[in-house]
Amino acid sequence: MVDDDDLILIDEDDAPASPDAGDAMQAWRVLVVDDDHDVHRATELALRGLSVEGRPLSLVHAYSAAEARAAVEAVPDLAVILLDVVMETEDAGLQLVRHVRQDLQREAVRIILRTGQPGYAPELDTIRDYDINDYKTKSELTRVRLFTSLTTAVRSYRQMRAHEEIRRGFEMVIQASTALTKMHGMQMFAQGVVSQLCALLNVEPTGLICAQDGLHGEDEPARVIAAAGRFSHLIHRPLAELELPTVQEALANCLAQRRSSFEPHMLLYFSMENGRGLAAYVDVRRALNDIDRQLLQVFCASMAVGFENVLLYDRLVDQAYVDPLLRIPNLNRLLEMLDARLFERADSTLALIDIDDFSALNDTLGHEFGDAVLQAVAHRLGQGLPRSHLARLGPDIFGVLGPTEEVAAGHLQLLHDAIQVHGQHVRVSATMGLVPLADRIDAGVAVLKDAHVALKQAKVRQRGSAVYFSATMGQDARERMRLLSGLRQAFDAQHMFLVYQPKVSLHDGRPQGVEALLRWRMSDGQLVPPDRFIPLAEQSGLMGALGTFVLRSACQQLARLRAAGERELVMAINVSQAQLREPDFVATVQHAIDDAGVPASHVELEITESMAADDLAVIRPLLDAVRAMGVSVAVDDFGTGFSSLSVLRHLPAQRLKIDRCFINELDYDDSIARMVISLGHSLGHSLGMHITAEGVETESQRQALCELGCEEGQGWLFARPLDEAALLAWLTERRLGA
Repeated sequence: MVDDDDLILIDEDDAPASPDAGDAMQAWRVLVVDDDHDVHRATELALRGLSVEGRPLSLVHAYSAAEARAAVEAVPDLAVILLDVVMETEDAGLQLVRHVRQDLQREAVRIILRTGQPGYAPELDTIRDYDINDYKTKSELTRVRLFTSLTTAVRSYRQMRAHEEIRRGFEMVIQASTALTKMHGMQMFAQGVVSQLCALLNVEPTGLICAQDGLHGEDEPARVIAAAGRFSHLIHRPLAELELPTVQEALANCLAQRRSSFEPHMLLYFSMENGRGLAAYVDVRRALNDIDRQLLQVFCASMAVGFENVLLYDRLVDQAYVDPLLRIPNLNRLLEMLDARLFERADSTLALIDIDDFSALNDTLGHEFGDAVLQAVAHRLGQGLPRSHLARLGPDIFGVLGPTEEVAAGHLQLLHDAIQVHGQHVRVSATMGLVPLADRIDAGVAVLKDAHVALKQAKVRQRGSAVYFSATMGQDARERMRLLSGLRQAFDAQHMFLVYQPKVSLHDGRPQGVEALLRWRMSDGQLVPPDRFIPLAEQSGLMGALGTFVLRSACQQLARLRAAGERELVMAINVSQAQLREPDFVATVQHAIDDAGVPASHVELEITESMAADDLAVIRPLLDAVRAMGVSVAVDDFGTGFSSLSVLRHLPAQRLKIDRCFINELDYDDSIARMVISLGHSLGHSLGMHITAEGVETESQRQALCELGCEEGQGWLFARPLDEAALLAWLTERRLGA
């Protein structure tokens, strides 16, 4: 069937007849060169009515060496030259031979020397070197002998021309293969095949090539992929629209038989490894000889490999630049369009459209339904933004590049109406980040990055909204990226370190323990505040590694403190939510304690109140496991998370740490601190909890806390965070002072 294979159609419309057309009627051209007019007449009489190999003889006359030169140059298809040796000069004939062979490079034409003076016979070297076919005296050339010599010469000429044609044809096939390897894309390659094939057959390239465009599926109809002449307007149209029943039938037969044929029409078949093929119909207005057919078979075999390579290239390009599900451009293609600047940037905008909660839809209704939703959204956007380029950049993110008036924040309303998916009405919402391209001269990657920044800001503000990128937004994003890059390098280069803030009894000032705090000193000596780099570490996935570093380093420091005689101190270590989600968290804690050789009862893990409230079901089993080791648990920033008493009652914690914001208010209003401490005491009596105040900076605060019944505190009143040496000195001073 025609629909099962690729089709190529070439139709040469009104092509002029080739000089070789009608070989049976075309005469052999014979040049007679002699300065004697009688010789010319005698030769005409001797050859009148004779034919060689079924073709008549046609004589061209020259009466001097100069006329002979002009005739040879003017008649390209001379078969034989009957040449007088002696004319204007004794060697005029031989000089003409040199010109024909050396200057004109006419190797196929046969030369028969004639002389009326036997003494002027050329040397044997001359006959050999200049490829002279025969040498006769004029008296020997009777009608029979002249005909015999011409027949021999014509046969030799025909064989040499055949070899020349074969060699020329093979050279053209090789050149065609070389030239076409540089052509990518089926249409360009097929157009090149038209040109090369026409050159091979010596006809005008005014033909048509068709090929099945169903490369992605057998059901796709055959389409024209390259055309010329009166069929040029049919490119990309279905083959059925050509209204050429004779040609279509011939192509169907060629595809069914999977071979080339030359009668009654010239049909070429290009076989491919996958069982599919391409067929070509060529309307050439001349008969094809054996050489033509041999060359066409070689050409088809060579071009079949070329078609295979083009199909492979097209598939690779398709995978690199086209989204396989939606059949629209992907991220690579969008970046290419941005960099190529094939549009007016001053009037263009790039928008990223993120389908809200798409992962939840996928998980709930399945990936097949989710794919159908994406296809419906892509169709809706394509219809609503006809002048824009649509691309898929991620699982649920579309990129739109087009005129600013079309790609605007207000066009989110395109998705307000429900879409039809599998017979159901589905409402989707989307969030948009936009970057106007006016005055933007940077690369596409930078523009796309800014669009992602705007999209992220839109998600933070409100889902379903649209945000335009601004310079301030870009500076903040670049600063975060700079810090994140520096954070990774700092961790790898061990520029992260711990300091320790003592915790003391508020009643007598005796050291109770220390809290390990992570610090980052940049290469220029500047310290980066924890509230800047800790969120970055959590967002970038570094928090797990940083948390393990803090845990192990703090346990090792506790071991050194115990070796220095400080055996009653408790090491408090902050634990992030990211650490708790690590599958080996409990094992990591156990290994850190075991490797340091410290008692688990002197290690305390601190979690925030908000963590406990958000993930109690996840956190409680983990904290139960570390409690089973002997490790104690503290709730940090108590009073700011608004957790319910039921959460605290079910939390396996032994200590509450009152946030510094309540301590700062003690000097003028102790009502909130009193309430929080009272709550802590009530929980302490029932759950065995202790209370620690954070951020104690004045003596009056210490006294107020003592009066309220708070047992332990930490803050600048007692000590700032200290490195190891300063901590040991502070502990020694406190011990001696006691």
